[in-house]
Amino acid sequence: MLGRRGHHGAVPEPLRVAYTLEQCWHEVPGGTAVAALRVAEHLEADPRVELLGVAGRHRRPPEPAWRPSIRVRGLPVARPWLYETWLRARWPLVESVTGPVDVCHATGLVPAASDAPLVVTVHDLAFVRYPERFSRHGVRTMRRSLDVIRRRAAVVLCSSHATVSDMVEAGLESDRIRHVPLGVDPVEVTPHDIERVRRVHDLPDRFVLFVGTVEPRKNLVRLAIAVSRLDEPVPLVVVGTDGWGDALDDVNRLDTDVRFVGFVPPDDLAACYSSATVFAYPSEWEGFGLPVAEAMAQGVPVVTSRGTSTEEVAGGAAVLVDPGDVDDIARGISEALDPRRRDEFVERGRRRAGELTWAATADATVAAYAEVAR
Repeated sequence: MLGRRGHHGAVPEPLRVAYTLEQCWHEVPGGTAVAALRVAEHLEADPRVELLGVAGRHRRPPEPAWRPSIRVRGLPVARPWLYETWLRARWPLVESVTGPVDVCHATGLVPAASDAPLVVTVHDLAFVRYPERFSRHGVRTMRRSLDVIRRRAAVVLCSSHATVSDMVEAGLESDRIRHVPLGVDPVEVTPHDIERVRRVHDLPDRFVLFVGTVEPRKNLVRLAIAVSRLDEPVPLVVVGTDGWGDALDDVNRLDTDVRFVGFVPPDDLAACYSSATVFAYPSEWEGFGLPVAEAMAQGVPVVTSRGTSTEEVAGGAAVLVDPGDVDDIARGISEALDPRRRDEFVERGRRRAGELTWAATADATVAAYAEVAR
């Protein structure tokens, strides 16, 4: 293999990759930021890659939980104009702050402007299936992004087969798509950690846990009603920031025992999972469903949706339910609460989570870089 500026037999120089991290400054960074940050941590240590973080102009760093481990170079435009100028004018080029690069990786849906081959990570196309669940401006931006991806992307990375199928249906050739599942890092949690997190966040002894942004497609109203119908009364604890839509208000109007904890720092999240009796995630639509993998990694029985990407993530280790059927969600939670089956669910979940690693995600990402940079 040739060194990038070398000769036959030379040690290959690392690929210079412009890596967008604008979503770390979003009001709700969400799973796209988690994935981009975890992959960046592994790529930073990979000698095959020189990772160059890129974002818009910001006066302050992101919140501590979303601060990248790599240096981020600021372009001369702030969001929301950054996304508009990238999509409409193909400006500013990432090379204006990184210098020449071999690859540009847009880790969120919006393709960055660059003269280098473009790799784009697409987690889901929920805005195509459920446009009413998003703001009109958001849908316009995401649809325009999809148009640019179809025209310009050398390779698109999709975290689930469900999203791969959606991208093909949306008009992208299958030979430009790579399936790159996300990973999970099991965290050792001590009894002291659990006791502290229970005290700090006022968690009950037994509870059903949901983790994720509070938005309509997460199906929290049906989940809250399902929990209220259980023979064994247990509260529903919701960990996550308020996103958009009326989901929070809709749940609060119900006569159910739902406790909103809000955002939980990463250092506490693993102990929250470990404290739960059952983790329930009957989302209507996901691109991957990272909380399912995180819960399984922490040894919690999982209930999630049949026929979505979260079934794919669960890999046969979760209780599957119809997300549109409250009674079926209640049935699944009751099954997961059965103490006679807890060890079985925990063992299967841990085994499945062990198959999903950020190291594998990063390695597949580097393979995509090498492919498009040739």
